[in-house]
Amino acid sequence: MEDKVFGINKNQYVFKADIHALCTMGELSGGVICMYMLYLHEVLKRAKMSEMVGCVDPSQLGALGCGNPTERSRHLANRFQNAKKWQIFMLPYNAGKHWMLTVVNPDEETIYFMDPLRRRLIGDEWEKVVENGIKIYNAHRNRSSRKSILWQNMAGIPVQQTDKDCAIFIMRFMKEIVEDRNLQFASKWQRRSSKELVYTQKDLDAVRIECLS
Repeated sequence: MEDKVFGINKNQYVFKADIHALCTMGELSGGVICMYMLYLHEVLKRAKMSEMVGCVDPSQLGALGCGNPTERSRHLANRFQNAKKWQIFMLPYNAGKHWMLTVVNPDEETIYFMDPLRRRLIGDEWEKVVENGIKIYNAHRNRSSRKSILWQNMAGIPVQQTDKDCAIFIMRFMKEIVEDRNLQFASKWQRRSSKELVYTQKDLDAVRIECLS
């Protein structure tokens, strides 16, 4: 995978079990998410939006096997270094057995949090990892950080239907972010509405087809 996808050169392997899980709506690995982000990177290039939305490698972020919190914060800061002004970054994060999506605007010091179970993030290690990543990024630029970095919980996102849907749901979240040239995802998902947003099987199948294309 070229370094423009994640800011680093990376070989990504996808196994037969990954393809089987994708085809049968099974539990998806980080490798499948990485390959889908490669697809989304191509979508961004065609739409001339590469300088608006960036991706961060989930294998550098997870709670298990990805280094200690300081190492993960430094990886985030390094990824943000070449950010264009107001560029946002999509961060798939696995807390152990559950995928969530975080979107970061390092210049505005604003973080958008999306848990397919629609839970809020309160005092979690992940919160410190992301905030410290922004602080290290600011230190490299000789810029002082905000006293309190702003977290926005996206309470209006669709909720996963089974205990294996979390990965495909965050992939669908990323698809909708990338396909909106105005990047209005926060306006769409910030609050619950009287009409609940729901993903149909057709919505999820669209992601699976793109991932296999």
